[in-house]
Amino acid sequence: MTLSPPGLTHRERRLHQIMLADWDYEKVGKSERGRIDDKSSRPHVTIFDRIEKNYAMITMRSKDKPKLLFDTVCTLTDMQYVDFHGVVHIGRMEAYQYIRHVDGVPICSEAEQERVMQCLEVAIERRASEEMELELLIEDRVGLLLDITRIFRENSLCIKRAKISTKGGKTKNTFYVTDVSGDPVDPKTIDSICGQIRPSILHVKMNYSPSPNPPQEKKMSCLFGNFFKV
Repeated sequence: MTLSPPGLTHRERRLHQIMLADWDYEKVGKSERGRIDDKSSRPHVTIFDRIEKNYAMITMRSKDKPKLLFDTVCTLTDMQYVDFHGVVHIGRMEAYQYIRHVDGVPICSEAEQERVMQCLEVAIERRASEEMELELLIEDRVGLLLDITRIFRENSLCIKRAKISTKGGKTKNTFYVTDVSGDPVDPKTIDSICGQIRPSILHVKMNYSPSPNPPQEKKMSCLFGNFFKV
């Protein structure tokens, strides 16, 4: 399956790659699974080995979400697996994907199975919707996504989903974030981010107000100077 033309990486796929390289999926996965809420609404992934047939079968159960297939295929591809067959049952909210390593070897250990399940569940959860929304309008440049995700990671934010577009040399990045436990973001964390990001306007939504001051409107703007601090 070709996700983007040769030499060109889709922006949302690039975001998947950055988060896969940077994020502690084991930490996020355990904290997400440990939360007490409606588990029927959360994604559930299982893996069955078919070593004799040289592949593993992944079963995913989740409510339908935008770009669900895109998220799962990107995650598997970036983890160096080949997704060579798949079946989707919309009525049962189930999907089956048959994978093996790019070198033709199936999944061989329980630890590897657990990592794949955690990565897929976190990738699906990113598009859930109970998060703080951060909208960043900024001049496009090489390494922009790396800088943004680094700052979020250093402030212990978990990116659940993202929308990215570019127009007229500027990129509009909308990130939906929680803390690493899946809980609402502490206003002090947003204050810290506001101290690290410059040339842009950062729109913070979903009941945020700066920690030292009284509550303000649901949507506010932080205006900064020239560039990201390195």
